[in-house]
Amino acid sequence: MDREHRLTKREYFDKVYRGGKSVANHQFVLYSYTRARQPSFRLGISVSKKLGNAVVRNRIRRMIKEIVRLNAPKVMGGYDFILIARKPVVGMKYKEMEKCILHVLMRGSLLIRK
Repeated sequence: MDREHRLTKREYFDKVYRGGKSVANHQFVLYSYTRARQPSFRLGISVSKKLGNAVVRNRIRRMIKEIVRLNAPKVMGGYDFILIARKPVVGMKYKEMEKCILHVLMRGSLLIRK
């Protein structure tokens, strides 16, 4: 995922958590915050230690980044958003996870309509 699409600093995460809207499905929680007049989105990922050891958490994080990278043209610009993984994500295959991420993005109105 490109550097411009990363949500990195703690202050940005706090702004999204405090001022953003949240939606969820069984696998993910999505917090989104509007950034005025910005052409691209920024993504933050949170995977709790409750989901497993570092190997498991990093695998989940890498899969989420790749799914968002490949579907970036479908995601609306001008938003900061955070995806929080829940317990059912641990045993998921790539296609299942992609479907769940796109579902939660659609519920949060962050996908571009055709």
